Amino acid sequence: MPGATVDAGDKSTSKRKRQENGDQSKKRRKSTGDEEIERQSQIQTLESQILESKKHYNNIATLIGYSEKQIQEPVTALAAAESLCRVFVQLLALGSLVRRKDMSEKDATIVLWLRERLAEYKTVLLSMFQSKSLALKALLLAMAVLKGEALHLDDRDEPTFPRSFLYDIVNTIIMSPDGQLREEFSDKFVDEYDDIRFYTFQAIGDFLTQHGQSIDEGVRNRVFEMLLSIEDAPTSNSELEDFFIDPPKKKKHPLYSLSQHKKQAQEAWLSLIRLGLSKDQRKKVLEVMATSIAPWFSKPELLMDFLTDCYDAGGSASLLALSGVFYLIRERNLDYPSFYAKLYSLLDADMLHSKHRSRFFRLLDTFLGSSHLPAVLVASFIKRLSRLALNAPPSAIVAIVPWFYNLFKKHPLCTFMMHREMRTKEEKDLIESEGLADPFLPDEQDPMETHAIDSCLWEIVQLQSHYHPNVATIAKIISEQFTKQAYSVEDFLDHSYGSLLEAEMTKNIKKAPVVEFTIPKHIFTKAQSGTEENDSLLVSLWDFGSS
Repeated sequence: MPGATVDAGDKSTSKRKRQENGDQSKKRRKSTGDEEIERQSQIQTLESQILESKKHYNNIATLIGYSEKQIQEPVTALAAAESLCRVFVQLLALGSLVRRKDMSEKDATIVLWLRERLAEYKTVLLSMFQSKSLALKALLLAMAVLKGEALHLDDRDEPTFPRSFLYDIVNTIIMSPDGQLREEFSDKFVDEYDDIRFYTFQAIGDFLTQHGQSIDEGVRNRVFEMLLSIEDAPTSNSELEDFFIDPPKKKKHPLYSLSQHKKQAQEAWLSLIRLGLSKDQRKKVLEVMATSIAPWFSKPELLMDFLTDCYDAGGSASLLALSGVFYLIRERNLDYPSFYAKLYSLLDADMLHSKHRSRFFRLLDTFLGSSHLPAVLVASFIKRLSRLALNAPPSAIVAIVPWFYNLFKKHPLCTFMMHREMRTKEEKDLIESEGLADPFLPDEQDPMETHAIDSCLWEIVQLQSHYHPNVATIAKIISEQFTKQAYSVEDFLDHSYGSLLEAEMTKNIKKAPVVEFTIPKHIFTKAQSGTEENDSLLVSLWDFGSS
């Protein structure tokens, strides 16, 4: 029994020790929380003292010391940074950082000291951009300080935009791996304010020019994402009216000039393109070239070499470069005499299976929409697509046939391809005895020399017996009277095999088909004699009895 007493004593002792340890940890946690509360109170006191009297300006250095503890004490560092932001914005508004000619040497020294602390504080804010938990708040504080600098740092009649600080902000955002920070900067400042966007383009261009080929792939991707996020280009000077800083009074200032805005955007994009784009980046650029990039260029013809190289490369790059090349042809009279020949060469089986098929048909509808195009040219596109439709997926065919219908309405001379009569006796005799060869030359690269206009659309007649009921139905519109003005091609472009099947399965059936079948009672054995039941096909063909 003594052993039991000792064990009980040991257990009570260990239990008491655990309780004491738990109490100590609670005290430590409580003391840590108390320290944070006390530090917050201390920061507020330091801020109040600074704004009360110049003799407490040394508190600024103390607050900067707190804000530098981003890793050890992030909560305290953020509180100190916010406090310093309020301090400097108020000191700037009071003119405490402006050096005047009638100022004493002592006051001038104080002003110089405050400017040095402001520069130190801005460095701390930029370093916070590397912290995921502090970056977004630090960005807002930095932009508040930037605005205060613009309004009050210099003793002038009108604000001066602090470009150097914005350059530092943009450069730091580019170097930061935090994608959310770049998105926040673009959404809240670049997209909202014309002056921020102007100087951001300028900062990106200077950054790319300064670092050149030394920029690694990760940084290049971040620059690419930032430029790509700046989409909607203004169309006139009157749209330049949203400014983060009060705009200059001088109406000839570059901020009021749309051509100057485009010039900065153009230099930024050209600097990036000269450094080289990856395959994926090229595709993204080409996808939005005509809508989001070329409109930012004051001289879009500078993109001609890039676009024609992509267009001549073949494959998906050619497909995506189409809209950009056509934009230059339409807007800048780009001379590209082989445009339609190159476009004709893109019509292959792979294109009808491509994920960019809908985009291609939209562009093709635009390129061939003019009634001034030669009928011979249009006929070549119709014939080549009808030949490819024989092996195309159903979702492609249902887009091709309505598009043919619209083309025939725009180009009536091509309608001879739908119904071609044998006029001479020799032709009639030849087709009855030997048949008639198709005059279309499928291997001819020049769409003006394919003789497609002399052919007919026998391929579409074949599609009228297609296994897919939707394809068969829509192919018959070519054989019917053209009473409809035009089809909306958009209604047919984004179909897939699944969507067509779903439409067929959910279609309302007016009259159910008559189905008659009998479930056999015996599959591997003969039917019983004396009954009306017949032997199954398997039993009729094979003997499954035991040998």
